[in-house]
Amino acid sequence: MTEKLFLEAEDIAEILHISRGKAYVIIKQLNEELKEQGYIVIRGKVNSKYFFKKLVYAEE
Repeated sequence: MTEKLFLEAEDIAEILHISRGKAYVIIKQLNEELKEQGYIVIRGKVNSKYFFKKLVYAEE
């Protein structure tokens, strides 16, 4: 199975065991961060690598 490039609310809700509504809030927050960094974002989806980077609370 190939890794998804973008995650949707259903994916995030399943990963974090949260509601879809809360998952959309997380997507919006992450996309705002990415937009501020100059990246193009897709409403309702978030880059999977960025999501997992932010999820583990680690700095590079």
